Amino acid sequence: MIEIPSGTPKNLARAWLWLGLLALIGSGLLAILLVFSRTPGIQDVFPLKDFFRSALIVHVDLSVAVWFMAFGAVLWSAAGSAAGAGLGWAAFWVAAAGTLVMTVSPFFPDAHPLLNNYIPVLQQPVFYASLWICGAGFTLVLLRTLFTAWPARPFEEPLRLGIFLGAVAGTVSMAAFFWSWYVLPSGEGQAHFEMLFWGGGHALQFQHAYLMAVAWLWIAAHLGVQPAASPRVLALFFWMAAVPLLSVPAIYAAGGPETAQHMIYFAKLMEWGHPWMAPLILVSLAGLWKLRGVAHPAKSAFVASFVLFATGGILGYMIRGVNVVIPAHYHGAIVGVTLAFMGLAFVLLPQLGFRAVEGKLARWQPYIYGFGQLMHVLGLAWSGGYGVQRKVAGAEQMLTTLPQKIGMGMMGLGGLIAIIGGLLFVVVCLKAMLPRKGA
Repeated sequence: MIEIPSGTPKNLARAWLWLGLLALIGSGLLAILLVFSRTPGIQDVFPLKDFFRSALIVHVDLSVAVWFMAFGAVLWSAAGSAAGAGLGWAAFWVAAAGTLVMTVSPFFPDAHPLLNNYIPVLQQPVFYASLWICGAGFTLVLLRTLFTAWPARPFEEPLRLGIFLGAVAGTVSMAAFFWSWYVLPSGEGQAHFEMLFWGGGHALQFQHAYLMAVAWLWIAAHLGVQPAASPRVLALFFWMAAVPLLSVPAIYAAGGPETAQHMIYFAKLMEWGHPWMAPLILVSLAGLWKLRGVAHPAKSAFVASFVLFATGGILGYMIRGVNVVIPAHYHGAIVGVTLAFMGLAFVLLPQLGFRAVEGKLARWQPYIYGFGQLMHVLGLAWSGGYGVQRKVAGAEQMLTTLPQKIGMGMMGLGGLIAIIGGLLFVVVCLKAMLPRKGA
């Protein structure tokens, strides 16, 4: 575990946690409309097809881009020193401003949605501005981390090393985004933004994976379970997991983001690069096994996280064609990361000066959220096997067979359960973070 110093590290971590939580609140409200727009029966009552894509853009960017980066900043701040406090606060306020602009951007005219991968966009100046502002804020926090969070003993402090390598992966990702923007000619349309975010988006997944492994190990240590490997061996496993990042500049050198080989090479990087994390995953699984019988909210999140991440990983090798098996795969992986961060948030709240989470609601929240997301993912995977296409809603889904309708109905029910679970996470955190009346 990592002791969080008082002063700047703790204050910055608290601020970033608030930003991440507010992003989840906004994303959860939009998710309700997203589920309604694709659930058989409901989709015919509520004319939400035209709203589906715009809501999906902001939902994804808040729940993935902002939430993941904000929670990463919680860890980078907690593991760093007090140096560069001004830069740290500047990064936070810039990112917060960008998040606010992103949230209100759909209410401005001419918001043309594009469902490209990784960072979907609304083609309008306000949303573009929000991306640049958020990007500037997250770039600043990454650069500060490179100078303030380097572990003094990189082979004896595996958690600090994992947090630092997450920042390295994030920096590589930001560099890839900026380089793609610099070399690509100006353009619009989904194909342009697919090329723009393809390389950086793939690199960013390594950041999330490293920080997820940190969360798993931190939770286990907090609950009294020592890793099955020594600190030096764990550190070696983190270094191994970071090796695939070396491929990113090589892929860019081999061909620009407009080339087909660029997209193929990054797809192969995902396929061949993430298995380098297998030793970390196995050590985490061993820790999870030792936690059987333990009743704690963070343990609940650990269990649900591991199940969802494993499900998403397996589905990734089952993708055939362009259908909803693809979102089933990345929903599983993304939710696995989200649940790991939820569990670590439960651990960090008392260390950040908030109250500890406790009670049956806190223990069951990750299971409710995880069960709903698992049903959502399996419904998508089932429907994808019957040819339901991705990124469509309403009548465009062309649900003509009973298996298709069963799968998407399962998706819808699971999504509603997951929304309830997500809102419960917000409730649990707010109960711990807001001052009590009369206190």
